[in-house]
Amino acid sequence: MEKKVYIRLRSRHWSALYDTLHLRDIAQVITEGIAEAEITRLPVCKLTKKDRTIRVIDAMEIVRLLQKIYCDVDVQVIGPIQTIVYIQSKRKRAHPFLFAAVWLLLFIGAGLAVMNFHEDVSMQGVHIKIHEAITGRKVERPLWLQIPYSVGLGLGMLLFFNHVFKKRINEEPSPMEVEMFNYQENMDRYISVNENEAWKNND
Repeated sequence: MEKKVYIRLRSRHWSALYDTLHLRDIAQVITEGIAEAEITRLPVCKLTKKDRTIRVIDAMEIVRLLQKIYCDVDVQVIGPIQTIVYIQSKRKRAHPFLFAAVWLLLFIGAGLAVMNFHEDVSMQGVHIKIHEAITGRKVERPLWLQIPYSVGLGLGMLLFFNHVFKKRINEEPSPMEVEMFNYQENMDRYISVNENEAWKNND
């Protein structure tokens, strides 16, 4: 029976420095005529300081490795042709003072942005005109409009970002998550071209 191995590399994988990556860590594997567990346990590489924070594993490395060990195996790669391994260092806990300073800075910045926007579009004047159009009287502070508007502004931001602290409101991704996904995809594409040692050697 002919030995066949079907490999689908994962787009990205997170690991720690000095970890040994096995095939099961970076790929999905299906085999014919050979034990799948035996293939998935194969060590692919060991992460070292030389790799710094990123290591790109090309599909050709996997094919060479399998053909070196099993000379009569037919290897077929399906899907992505590289796996980007992000090497994570030990995370340090944020200092409470630093956390509070960043939180305060963001809070003040966001508040100023909202206030400047309302000043630019003269939101208070709009509320005054709406109150005057409805009641026939002109007042400087139509609170019955301003208070619900302020509450609605906060609720609208919660719905927009689709999160209350760490809890998701619904399964739909927020615009921020979509933008972060697009950024990660573009970053992975750039890294796969510029950090891939196999491509550099060919160049």
